[in-house]
Amino acid sequence: MTDELTVEATGETVGEAKWAALRELERLNPGLDKSAVRFQVVSEGERGLLGVGYTPARVVASVEADGGAPLEEETEPPSDESELAALVRELVTRITSGIGIQCRVDVHERQDAVVATCSGRDLGLLIGRHGQTIDAVQYLVNAILARRLPGTPAIVDAAGYRARREASLSAMARRAAEEALSRDDRVSLEPMTAVERKIIHLELKDMDGVETTSEGTEPNRFVVVFPAP
Repeated sequence: MTDELTVEATGETVGEAKWAALRELERLNPGLDKSAVRFQVVSEGERGLLGVGYTPARVVASVEADGGAPLEEETEPPSDESELAALVRELVTRITSGIGIQCRVDVHERQDAVVATCSGRDLGLLIGRHGQTIDAVQYLVNAILARRLPGTPAIVDAAGYRARREASLSAMARRAAEEALSRDDRVSLEPMTAVERKIIHLELKDMDGVETTSEGTEPNRFVVVFPAP
């Protein structure tokens, strides 16, 4: 029985997204038969108003992996890995395995977050429809971190999903600001991680007429957008 390798990729155009997906497939499975790759265009992308900003094109590429080099081999954690990074690696590995998804987990620490990047065959399943599955995994990881090692949030990523999420959050922030101004009232957004809330705050920081604040308690803290006094 052959395995199916699936990746998601983005680009300014559908063509660029397909090219990025092919490069990722070749990285995961050297010797890839490009003619056998199947593409599904999820979004053709959209330019922002007056050419400012854009929503990236997004494609899913699939191919049967029936030979060649192993797709993803497990790697030993670095010997100098911090307690926080090790815990995030363990949590993501256990959670993904528990829902039937086999993937490699690479962890690196940033100043504002610990990022766990998943790679492997089942990334489409891991991300889920509209990112619901990977967001649920990230939510669970952060809920556990908040109890055991509070302070630094975790970001769980796969196939560039978080870059797409950032573009989506920026668009969401703009829509919320427009709604707040038109209604002259507060607009509350969905619960987000500290990293995602920061994207909203920065997006609207220099926008005239609106201000933002964070309310609630972790892991259910959310951003409120409201007209400036």
